Parts: sequence; structure tokens; C-alpha cells
Amino acid sequence: MLGVLDRILDCGVVAVLRADSSSELLDVSKALREGGVVAIEVTMTVPGALKLIEEAASQMQDTIVGVGSVLDPETARSAILAGAEYVVSPILNLDVIQMAKRYGKVVMPGAFTPTEILTAWQAGADVVKVFPASAGGPSYFKDIKGPLPQVRLMPTGGVDIKTTPEFIKAGACAVGAGSAMADKVAVANRDWKKLTETASGFVEVVRKAREGV
Repeated sequence: MLGVLDRILDCGVVAVLRADSSSELLDVSKALREGGVVAIEVTMTVPGALKLIEEAASQMQDTIVGVGSVLDPETARSAILAGAEYVVSPILNLDVIQMAKRYGKVVMPGAFTPTEILTAWQAGADVVKVFPASAGGPSYFKDIKGPLPQVRLMPTGGVDIKTTPEFIKAGACAVGAGSAMADKVAVANRDWKKLTETASGFVEVVRKAREGV
């Protein structure tokens, strides 16, 4: 578990993906991996998500495959058995945290208020996903990190390559990026080079922001 968490934190970027097919998911994931993004999050809002997770986990040994949009422990367990190495949720469900811990997987529950964030951390969250991050922005992260410096926070929702450095400087341990990472037009055009360049750009701004802290 620590190896997975360390790799995610070292990279500092989680790609939130919604693919129409396993072949598309694999192509997108490979393009992002070439750009340095080591972790992908397959959301449960995608039809056939469990099958996509299983195929990606079996075929992409150098990429950490996780599951997102998890709302209950049953879904978390199914995804873990399919091959998910980490579990992400948009909400705080303590049973989801417990289930992930039972299987020794990294868990990133969603929270927003200071009380939710601390509750998630005390329940065993490895990283607390602050969602929607766009509602508070980087300044909100700075405010939260003041009294809660020990909590690892990851913004998701409205995060792009321009706001990423500010979130990192404000105390985020990593960022979760969806459409800003896997542009729909680029995916539709199978422009894998553009996705690789975008991924590389995200990784680079994280690195530079960390150096500047």
C-alpha cells in the first residue's frame, strides 16, 4: 500500500478518466503514462467500469489503476477485486474507508468542510479529496492547512494546469484532473501526442511548484 501511495504522491497528479471502451482507456492511459502520470482513476459512472478496471490493471503493469466515484463499500470491494489499487470517493462514507483498509488499499474519500476533512483523516484516509475544489480555490486550501497541517489534501473538480501550481503552493499533496488532463477532442481525434504533452505539462508544473514552496 505504501508503495502505491508513495508513487502517487511523488508524481503529484491523478488522472480522472471516463472512457467509452477498454481500448480507448488503454490508449489514453498509455499516452498519459508516457507523459509521466503514473495513476489513473476509472470512475464508476462509466458503463462497464469494473471490466475496464480489470483490463487496465492486467495490461498496464507500470500504471496504478484506481477506482473513482465510489459511494458505498460494496462498490469499493468489487473494484478492488477487479484490480483497483486505490479507492476515491466524492463523498465521505466511513464504511468505504474501512473496506479499503480491510484490503490494504489506498483510500481517498471526498470531503469539503474542516469537520469532514478531519473526520476522514482520523478514520484512516491516506489522502482527503477536497471536492469540489473549484468552490474554495487554492486560498481555501491554505486556510485549511493552517490548523490541519498533517492532513494530505488533494483538490479535484475544476483543476487545470493553470490552477495546479497554486494548489500545490497552498499545501496540496497532489491534484486530481479530469477533462483538463484528457481533453475530449484530443481523445476523439486519437491525438495521443497531445495527451502526452498535457500530462508532461502537469507533472512539470507540480515539480516546479514544489521547488518554489
